[in-house]
Amino acid sequence: MQVTKNKLPKGQAELQIELSSEEVGDYFKKTIQKISQETRVDGFRPGKVSEEVIRKKLGEDGIMAQAAELMIQDTLYQALEQEDLIMVASPKISVIKQALNNPFIYKATISLLPKVKLGDYQNIKLKKKPVKVEDERVKKAVEDLRKFRRKEVLVNREVRKGDKVEVNVDIYQNKIPIEGGMAKNQPIEIGVGHFIPGFEDKLVGMKKGEEKEFGLKFPKEYFQKNLAGKPAEFKVKINSVFELELPVLNDEFAKALGNFQSVKDLEDQIRKNLELEAENKEKQRLELEILEAIAKKCEFGEFPEVLIESELDKMIHELKHDFEHQGLKFEDYLTSVKKSEEDLRKSFLPRANKRVETALIIRQIAQAEKIAASDQEIDAELNKTREAQKGNEEMLKQIDSPDYRSFVKNVITNQKVIDKLFELAVEK
Repeated sequence: MQVTKNKLPKGQAELQIELSSEEVGDYFKKTIQKISQETRVDGFRPGKVSEEVIRKKLGEDGIMAQAAELMIQDTLYQALEQEDLIMVASPKISVIKQALNNPFIYKATISLLPKVKLGDYQNIKLKKKPVKVEDERVKKAVEDLRKFRRKEVLVNREVRKGDKVEVNVDIYQNKIPIEGGMAKNQPIEIGVGHFIPGFEDKLVGMKKGEEKEFGLKFPKEYFQKNLAGKPAEFKVKINSVFELELPVLNDEFAKALGNFQSVKDLEDQIRKNLELEAENKEKQRLELEILEAIAKKCEFGEFPEVLIESELDKMIHELKHDFEHQGLKFEDYLTSVKKSEEDLRKSFLPRANKRVETALIIRQIAQAEKIAASDQEIDAELNKTREAQKGNEEMLKQIDSPDYRSFVKNVITNQKVIDKLFELAVEK
């Protein structure tokens, strides 16, 4: 086998691979044997179909077509290994010459995993910021729990700050209703500030059945760009007024929330949770700074378009999943920001490049530091997932697939690399 490599722009390469006529003959015979094993012909046992019958059934060209597939399948990865190349995505194959008793020649256009030249990543030093949870944050978390357990009591009086109301709302611009500007029985908590500035204040003092018209201006940074900074007319009607009663903050309240004996137990657990959250945020900050510092010291080869496109696909998929998880529609989001999915992909491009750089850095450091997930670590993680997914047959099949095992291996290896970088960079 002869291999000729030709470098192409945008992180691609073209390999011309040639097999001698003798090699072609060997593959031709191997293909006939394979066909004999797989083909059912009346009067012949599997594996005993004669060459003459196969030639008559498929013809020399038909056999050569299958032999070509076998040659490409066997030799492409040999050629990549010989040339020390790592391919990302499927190659584009074009056959140049294909005939029995002649050399077999084909070209493979491939997208390459970019080369990374690491800088001095071992001497990057960062300081961890001390994590402290203020008493006010604990108090706010306790108040949020009280609000979550509050009672809504229907009252027949004027609206006050702190009440919840249900209103009909109609919004106009130049006396023309705006798209999506009508709502019936819209719940609003007065004083929270979820609506545009000034709107909730206009409802204070109104009573059930009362109507009011007033003008307000949308904020300049409003998410609907066609309304941002523009005036509008509002027509509202109060349908219901609710007084929000918070539960008394005492030991009984704490006990009702779970395994707490007192308000102090509850506050202590909240403080621990907030400290853990703050620790995780600080860890994320340090991880980002370490990787950014390493990236500045690295030299990267060209990124093939397919690698960036694949990362953009992942980012869009993640965004769609997040919206679905919140019970929202991705299409409604695109409409609200007046962007197409293609516009979104373009805006994600810098982040996609950063994510690809990060993945390449972690992979290269794993090689440099000889870091890898062991079979025992992979098996332990897979067993945990199996335990968590008991009864979910579809997920259990996925867990047992080679692709999922490879995914878990990468996740564990990446985390071990991050742990190593923290060990090297973060000063105690």
